[in-house]
Amino acid sequence: MCGIAGVIHRGQAVGVGQEMTAMLQSLKHRGPDSTGFAVYGVTKPEEYVMRLKLAEADDLKTDHKIRDKIRERQGLVDNRLSELGVEALEVEQPRPYAFRYRLRYSGDTKQLATDIEQIEGAEVLSFGHALELIKDLGDATQVSGQYGLGTFQGTHGIGHTRMATESDVDIRSAHPYWAYPYNDISVVHNGQITNYWIMRREMERLGHRFMSNCDSELLAVYTANNLEQGATLEDSLKASISEIDGVFTYLVATDKELGLAKDTMAAKPMVLYESDDIVALASEEVAIRAIVPREIDTSDPYDEEVRVWQR
Repeated sequence: MCGIAGVIHRGQAVGVGQEMTAMLQSLKHRGPDSTGFAVYGVTKPEEYVMRLKLAEADDLKTDHKIRDKIRERQGLVDNRLSELGVEALEVEQPRPYAFRYRLRYSGDTKQLATDIEQIEGAEVLSFGHALELIKDLGDATQVSGQYGLGTFQGTHGIGHTRMATESDVDIRSAHPYWAYPYNDISVVHNGQITNYWIMRREMERLGHRFMSNCDSELLAVYTANNLEQGATLEDSLKASISEIDGVFTYLVATDKELGLAKDTMAAKPMVLYESDDIVALASEEVAIRAIVPREIDTSDPYDEEVRVWQR
């Protein structure tokens, strides 16, 4: 099943964290295992937000030394940032294993993320001027409350409620996925990719890394590869229709755009609402009505449809 949702405002920042929470909570029945958000705030030159985890949630139950390990790993992260000339402007720890760093840096951000992930147990969940990616076990209200998303101001976001079918119930396998190493790119997906291992090996030969065995991560890596080669988001979405096999509907967000692609069979649902100031889309109309509480007209995107909206 799984549920996906997205919203983009054509104007100033609003309470997009609260909106995404309401949308995903209304889709809880489609996926009770985990919830994830990719929300986009206000950008600042040479400032970045890095979200990372230094352990899995279940490690707290199974490893009695994990808190000491997390403190040690955080120290290594801080040292690595200092060595690379990164100024840490703010550090938050919303969960025992989850961290948010606001950084000032003018160097190679791909290399920075790669260096951080050389530390045992460290996984960079997102990196960018605007993107903040939060995902954890539990429903939308629970995860949003743990990470303080109710007060997040931004222009757009995407999110996912997951029912685990082929990979573990853990943070690593939860959506969204950051399109490493491309700043501010995130992906959510509903469906199954049948040529996953063929495409994954191709991406790995090109030097891309995978952090999970979830087929949805392929879409993030695939998007990152296309954008690195100079493609536009629309180009990448269109190419995926013929190059990715399976049934899929997926959303991609950048710092300024929100994109949609559906496969040739259009088996996975998507409902769209569009007005002069907002675009909202989700697996079910109930999620759109959670943030647009008035009588509205919606539509269903067709097979092989690709759409891109600007904020």
